[in-house]
Amino acid sequence: MPLALVIDDEPDIRELLEITLKRMDVQSICVENLDSARRSLKEHNFNICLTDMRLPDGDGIEFVAYAQEHHPHMPIAVITAHGSIESAIQALKSGAFDFLTKPVDLGLLRTLVKSALKLSGEQAQSGRQLIGDSQTMQNICKSISKLARSQAPIYISGESGTGKELVARMIHEQGPRAANAFVPVNCGAIPQDLMESEFFGHKKGSFTGAVADKEGLFQAADEGTLFFDEIADLPQHMQVKLLRAIQEKTIRPVGATKEIPVNVRILSATHTDLAKLVERRKFRQDLFYRINVIELHIPPLRDRKEDLPLLITHILKKLSSAAGMPQPGLSNGAFATLNSYQFPGNIRELENINKIADGEVALDSYLGDIEKQSIVQALEKTHGNKTAAAQLLGLSLRALRYRLAKLGID
Repeated sequence: MPLALVIDDEPDIRELLEITLKRMDVQSICVENLDSARRSLKEHNFNICLTDMRLPDGDGIEFVAYAQEHHPHMPIAVITAHGSIESAIQALKSGAFDFLTKPVDLGLLRTLVKSALKLSGEQAQSGRQLIGDSQTMQNICKSISKLARSQAPIYISGESGTGKELVARMIHEQGPRAANAFVPVNCGAIPQDLMESEFFGHKKGSFTGAVADKEGLFQAADEGTLFFDEIADLPQHMQVKLLRAIQEKTIRPVGATKEIPVNVRILSATHTDLAKLVERRKFRQDLFYRINVIELHIPPLRDRKEDLPLLITHILKKLSSAAGMPQPGLSNGAFATLNSYQFPGNIRELENINKIADGEVALDSYLGDIEKQSIVQALEKTHGNKTAAAQLLGLSLRALRYRLAKLGID
């Protein structure tokens, strides 16, 4: 039978938690302070810990840090007073699995415990992988493994083409929600007038064209993970609604009169600098604060060139296998060309440099063609707006102007 450590100085709360856990077939040891909790940790192996934030001899955040150091495989959730969200977020940053607010919602408690207990068994492994053996990539893989054990919202930053969605999927697949849905949402691809319906669903007859009830993305991701890609593209009115859904853990479909509880983990990403958008009041500070509990930065390819040989081998193997042909080699000249290139499109651009001839990859002139094509496409997509095109390519405006002149693009 799983064993839980409950830490709270209020007898009524301890009794409530103990009874609820017992009904879930979870045995518990209840203590009233941190000193007793530390002694219990030396005597027992716990599958989960529930601790109050404020205790007679310290606070829950200190205990989270202690548990992370001495018992890193024990999921720990903090219980905080209603309105003390800042403290709960600080606990998540310190390594807490999740948090609850008082008065404790027993439904949310049971959901939290079930998720935490899944981590007690063998941790799920993702079939996906990040290619590279640089120290940078080793650190990212370690971070993914650690973040997968938490329920904290994660903000994945990095330029276009660095693999942010791949990282999000790995966090999901290595965590307790792996058996449930991973739902990616491209926030820039949904028309604004349909966004609320797409996110939260709608009831039949709620607007013209609503011929049947429709489930939204939050409901599709219930018990799983919802990944908001390019979250910077969310319009202001949807930022407000998304913030409320995250805070309240409920949604209201368009045309509905009642709210629906949802249990999703939120991951988000964008290639733009969200902090700067907050400064310019283009993105709500309170929403940024909620989605950016922990940031995981994915570096551009030009900053980890030592991974290039492994990446090239992996891509050539994948391409040749799909084409049903022997895996080609790479000439020294071709590799030198790749190694000196800055890859504004990162891994995505490298994957598209695949012109194969006579068993080798011919690239010297091809790189210029690819770069020119990428820039022209970006300019077409932004209707000639160089500033927007530079952001799309992950370049500074100055760097884009230099490339326009170099490649003779008018």
